[in-house]
Amino acid sequence: MILKSLRKASAFALAFVTASVLGLPAAAPEKAQFVGSYKWKRADHKLGGFSGIELSSDGKSFTAISDQAGIVSGTLHRDNGRISDVVTEQKGHLRDERGRKLRGKYSDAEGLAVRSDGRIFVSFEHQHRVWAYLTLKAAAWLPRPKQFKALQPNSGLEALAVDPKDRLYAIPERSGKLTRPFPVWRYAKGKWTQPFALRREGGFLPVGADFDAEGNLYLLERAFTGFGFKSRVRRFFLNDDAITAEETLLETAILQHDNLEGLSVWKDAEGDIRLTMISDDNFNDFQRTEFVEYRVTRR
Repeated sequence: MILKSLRKASAFALAFVTASVLGLPAAAPEKAQFVGSYKWKRADHKLGGFSGIELSSDGKSFTAISDQAGIVSGTLHRDNGRISDVVTEQKGHLRDERGRKLRGKYSDAEGLAVRSDGRIFVSFEHQHRVWAYLTLKAAAWLPRPKQFKALQPNSGLEALAVDPKDRLYAIPERSGKLTRPFPVWRYAKGKWTQPFALRREGGFLPVGADFDAEGNLYLLERAFTGFGFKSRVRRFFLNDDAITAEETLLETAILQHDNLEGLSVWKDAEGDIRLTMISDDNFNDFQRTEFVEYRVTRR
């Protein structure tokens, strides 16, 4: 979640420029083609502040979390490949290890990942941690290494992802220095390690991540300009513990979309990679919750 102190300061600017800037073309040539966006009305979900999303392998079912510990699942309906309706099926509240509803700053859920067996992982800011949910009745702690405890208060583990081998990855929003790469931590066999780091460049900060079926890592990043948000998606090709190549798939103009924070990667019926993203409205009337989709073109 972006710093709360920025909300009021940016609200007027957002309202002033949105009408003239929305719909501008992307800032650079893209390898990802815009498919469509869908505004999800607050009356339909009664949450807001969405920070993470996961889709089923066919792109039809979704689970999303809010940074006030809300969790919702449902179905995405598409018309000619574009989202035309969102049906909410289940809605709940994340709980602690004793089954109590999370409240206050310790409820700031940011990252979401789902393992192949259905186990849900959620990362939280402030008390930087990752919890696992076999069911939503209670959480289970994952080990909390000293590196997590040293993260900045409002810039913790923003992005979670599970690779095809069911290993969990966590990426913080900030690296600590402008020239320092973003560390990537991996949880496997009961412990966290740091196999690699991601190059930091251009003022963008990680907010969401996912893997495709081939084991490539996709990173959603956000930049806040004072007038609005820009988004970028990079793809990293991995050889287990090393990055072999990277490419920028998408970089948007200011306010082309809202504050995109969650990313899910899946393959459509034509065999193309889809990037489905969801925005965090910061519980701000000048912003909106939207699903945004791009198709990654094949070479």
